[in-house]
Amino acid sequence: MPIIETEVEKPAAQGAAMEITVSRQDLLKELTATQSVVERKTTIPILSNFLLEAEGENLAITATDLDQAIRTSAAVKVKKPGSCTIPARKLYDYIKLLPDGEISIKLLENHWVQIRSGRSNTKIVGMARANYPQIPEFPSIAVTSVAVPALRTLITRTIFAISNEESRYTLNGALLILKAESLAMVATDGHRLSFVEKPGEALDGISGEKRVLIPRKALQELQQLLSNTDAEKFEFADDEHTLFFRVGHRTLSSRKLSGQFPNFEAVMPRDNNKSAVVRSSELSSAIQRVAQFADERSGAIRLRLEANELRISANSTESGESEDTIDTPYSSDPIVVGFNSSYIIDFLKALNNEGEVRLEFKDSQSAGQMRPEDPDAEYKYRYVLMPMRI
Repeated sequence: MPIIETEVEKPAAQGAAMEITVSRQDLLKELTATQSVVERKTTIPILSNFLLEAEGENLAITATDLDQAIRTSAAVKVKKPGSCTIPARKLYDYIKLLPDGEISIKLLENHWVQIRSGRSNTKIVGMARANYPQIPEFPSIAVTSVAVPALRTLITRTIFAISNEESRYTLNGALLILKAESLAMVATDGHRLSFVEKPGEALDGISGEKRVLIPRKALQELQQLLSNTDAEKFEFADDEHTLFFRVGHRTLSSRKLSGQFPNFEAVMPRDNNKSAVVRSSELSSAIQRVAQFADERSGAIRLRLEANELRISANSTESGESEDTIDTPYSSDPIVVGFNSSYIIDFLKALNNEGEVRLEFKDSQSAGQMRPEDPDAEYKYRYVLMPMRI
């Protein structure tokens, strides 16, 4: 269900006289933060526009695609308060090309908007403010404060495992698990599962456990907002249909994913008793070399553990065959397991190819598990992979 309701028509006088002056640098910074939400190909023309609202000494900028919305603001000189909508892509591209300095934006008749900067004078055709959808307001109760670096890490280590199949609706996002003393995130596409937890993270306003499904699109926007802020914490809240994330002066709202996320605890391996520890960078390099010779459709490679070494190999009738060997302490029975090479690369990339990883197996038909080999790690990270027949 969309988070937006169509707004009742506002009096024509609203925004009829908007006129502001703003620094090009400040405006561009906020347009950059919001433009990725705007629908490029939409059957609803107003969704291709930014909503600009000027009041006091503040310009509020809003973008939405009906599933999610970003609202941000910039300090401006308001000569006449009001509001207007402007084609987002056109405004963003034009402001990027202007030199630094003051820009004046003025609403003219018939929703045209005049933009002046130095010797440049441009008029853009806008649309009626009354047609812009209503954006839900950030709730005033049940707000939780969360550390920015913690959620940023959780997203980085799970977002790649989210399913791309639209039919698997509840797998099109990641599950955020909030507890009074920890937060965790898990994502799966049915072939692999990525779980990361940050223990010892005190969360105010959380009693027991709170679980919310965050859509992939919202996670991508949130990743951008968290990467471009100096704030140490952000605020999270939700209501029946909507998730809200307030990062500094920017707020992202997104519809919730409905449905039941799978029971991920049930698929976590518990008796993988064959293990080896290898350097992430060494494993990544070896897999990338060998994967050049894997079957193009499946990307399957073989991992063979035997006396003190890990052999990585692949072959295909089209391209040939390749094998790499990594020394590692190992004395259990030999084992051969097939995996999708890109799935392992994704996991190692999320670790920045740093440190060592432990590979844990039971047999060639059971799920393998990978995790960073660091008992003092700030995050508990487990990556579960279903094997492939090769």
